[in-house]
Amino acid sequence: MSDEGFLEIHPTELKFPFELKKQSSCSMQLINKTDHYVAFKVKTTNPKKYCVRPNAGIVLPRSTCDVTVTMQAQKEAPPDMQCKDKFLLQSVITEHGATIKDITSEMFNKEPGKVVDEFKLRVVYVPAGPPSPVHEESEEGSSPRSSTFENGTQSLQTLDSVSRSNEPSKEKSPEALAMISKLTEEKNSAIQLNQKLRQELDLLRKERGMHHGGFSVTFVVLVGLLGALIGYIIKKS
Repeated sequence: MSDEGFLEIHPTELKFPFELKKQSSCSMQLINKTDHYVAFKVKTTNPKKYCVRPNAGIVLPRSTCDVTVTMQAQKEAPPDMQCKDKFLLQSVITEHGATIKDITSEMFNKEPGKVVDEFKLRVVYVPAGPPSPVHEESEEGSSPRSSTFENGTQSLQTLDSVSRSNEPSKEKSPEALAMISKLTEEKNSAIQLNQKLRQELDLLRKERGMHHGGFSVTFVVLVGLLGALIGYIIKKS
């Protein structure tokens, strides 16, 4: 802050966030701590590059005035990000009740017995940083406070999102549907084959039973005949 002259100026240098092909602005505040009306005018070494609003005005006693300086979009960066542009703020005490309409270029001419205060400001380029994540979340509708409330809250939100991601998806993919259809067909084929095998097994059991039954009757008949023959021989003897 400048403590000399009729106006205090804050800040004492103009810092512009620099980004190629993008317009940038900064501001300064003029503080009048005197009991006089103070007229001011802002000049620059590169008027085509900057726009100053207001570039002239009256600061009332014990009041302030904000000045905004806008730098036009630049196509290339200066070497080492060093800018040689300068601003000059001139101020002079004017008559009580003066307005901006009373300001003339002659008011700031240096003449014998007339005090014209001058303050030089240099231009500083500041690399434009990436946008804040909190700012992006707030633009999407979420509260920045909720996103940065507590580490515990963030951990719970993270765990909740992880658990949801581990849950099986309710919507099956085409590959999963195809696999399920194939397994169903194989299951039905296996059931049909099992039924067929059971039928063949039952048929074999029946045939085996009939075969065993016929063998048993024949054997009984043979045994009976043999017994009768033996009995007949015994009687003969």
